[in-house]
Amino acid sequence: MSSLTERLTDTGFAVGWRAVRMLPTKMADTLFSVGGDIAAARGKGGVAQLRRNLARVVPQAGPDELDELTKKAMRSYARYWQEAFRLPSMDLDDIAQRFGAGVEGAENLDAALRAGNGAILSLPHSGNWDAAGVWVAKTYGQFTTVAERLKPESLYQRFVDYRESLGFEILPLTGGARAFPLLAQRLRDNKIVCLLADRDLTKSGVPVSFFGEDTRMPAGPAWLAARTGAALLPMTTWFTEDGWGMRIHPRVRVNGREEIAAATQLQADVFAGDIAGHPADWHMLQKLWLSDLSDERRERLDAAGSGEQ
Repeated sequence: MSSLTERLTDTGFAVGWRAVRMLPTKMADTLFSVGGDIAAARGKGGVAQLRRNLARVVPQAGPDELDELTKKAMRSYARYWQEAFRLPSMDLDDIAQRFGAGVEGAENLDAALRAGNGAILSLPHSGNWDAAGVWVAKTYGQFTTVAERLKPESLYQRFVDYRESLGFEILPLTGGARAFPLLAQRLRDNKIVCLLADRDLTKSGVPVSFFGEDTRMPAGPAWLAARTGAALLPMTTWFTEDGWGMRIHPRVRVNGREEIAAATQLQADVFAGDIAGHPADWHMLQKLWLSDLSDERRERLDAAGSGEQ
């Protein structure tokens, strides 16, 4: 990004966090919903990629149905951003109570913490993971997660400040202390770690089959589970008409590093089941499947996987 674009992006988010929370709720709902509709109608960039991604999730959908699903997905994505801008000014205790009414499988997290080795909540980009984090923080205390370092630095700091205001501990993925040793220490202290885990198109990503096609997902959740003995619990969130739903799945066992690939595949299968149940709330506007990448990029990934230089 150019320095001008970076400054404009930062300014846009700053205005969003200040202005949106001042709007009446119904007005904000309408504005963001219309914004999602306009983006869907234009069908450019990330929206076009979202439509291609959803075609894998709902392969039986015809063109009209896929257009309607993409429109709903962009409304969902707009709702995520509306809530992100408003959350810091909302009653977080009330949010946690309302969110908790839609949580399934909390007993799996309770059991993991009773075992004393910590818990890793791995989740896809679905629903509102920030509101889910509010529930986790209010119910179990502060948890730790990792944030990609955005540009400009001021924008990255805005997101850090935002999520810390919600009760999260944020570790930078790059440019600071190494994140994974700190995450491992939190787990050894019987704490909770939350990690987004449905996309890693780099040489470190683990090959998986997802909705019948090849992609790669982060090794981090299963790697941490293998290293620390912490419970790996896949988790998904989605929107309801007036709130949120969330499911914490049973533990995925990772008894050693040799099981990381199998555990990551099982995690992908769990994600797929819940995404198929709530496709409009999966906010994947980026390329995910290897078949969508250029030949050159696929060749680089194949070379990295085979150990070639």
